[in-house]
Amino acid sequence: MRTLFILVSVFCFVSCKSQVKSRVKKEIPLNSVRLSDPYVLADEATQTYYMTGTGGKLWKSKDLKLWGGPYMIAETDPNSWMGPKPMIWAAELHQFKNKYYYFATFTNRKVKIDTVAGNIIERRASHVLVSDNPDGPYVPMKDETYLPADMPTLDGTFWVDSDGKPYMVYCYEWLQNGNGTIEKIELKLDLSGSIGEGELLFKASDSPWSKEKDADGNVKPNKVTDGPFLFKTGTGRLGMLWTSWVYDIYTQGVAYSESGTLDGPWIQENEPITPPNFGHGMLFKAFDGKQLMGVHSHKKVDGRTIRIPHFFEVDLSGDKLVVIKPYIP
Repeated sequence: MRTLFILVSVFCFVSCKSQVKSRVKKEIPLNSVRLSDPYVLADEATQTYYMTGTGGKLWKSKDLKLWGGPYMIAETDPNSWMGPKPMIWAAELHQFKNKYYYFATFTNRKVKIDTVAGNIIERRASHVLVSDNPDGPYVPMKDETYLPADMPTLDGTFWVDSDGKPYMVYCYEWLQNGNGTIEKIELKLDLSGSIGEGELLFKASDSPWSKEKDADGNVKPNKVTDGPFLFKTGTGRLGMLWTSWVYDIYTQGVAYSESGTLDGPWIQENEPITPPNFGHGMLFKAFDGKQLMGVHSHKKVDGRTIRIPHFFEVDLSGDKLVVIKPYIP
């Protein structure tokens, strides 16, 4: 009997150890991660970097070099407007008042809200989930919708303005309005819903650097607004990263608010701030004090497009954001 007990104990130890090992995610270098719209939360409490983006998955790192994952962290309500399996784009993690918030774009492909110029527009909107922990799970809050159901909106980000009120800043997609916009909407103090209506900040056509060609080959302003992210410079100037296209190249630009508030007016820089083929930028401070920008690039592999996250070292000490060089952890 004692021998049988020992054999069973050994079997359980080996089996349990094997199961635990199978649940451990292998760590890989940043350039092996495939991720669109990367967003990094540098969480001081856990001394861990949490990276998310399109796809609703999470990666974790202690040093920015090796990343474990992916982990699924969003738990949506299948009975909500999102449906049982929504697409998730451009997720962001924000810490606010002892909670962690998941700002993301959710798309229900089974619901069509409009058809414009032959394009069928699906039900898509920015929304916010909440968690007590940076790695989730993130779950719905009180309000079922934050933005109008008949508008395709995307890439919502978070900002507390000089009035002390929290806001979502988001894109109203060009597929419906023909000239993409970036707008703001006030949020409830616990971020559980929105207040009032969205307000225009600027249009895609306001940019001097983004451009495209019409059917006749004439150059005109590009219609795409993508990936807004708010920041303050060392002198207290309010800036916004946002992305569009220069012909067929995804490109990162920046604008600055003359008033120092979300209301602007927003003045666009004349030139992009990164090399071509980088975009959807965000900023974070590494644990060693370096200011970094996270972006993604596009690359063709075996006939399909993949997106790879990258970091740039930046300088925020002056009146403007300055991109210094690529950062290799």
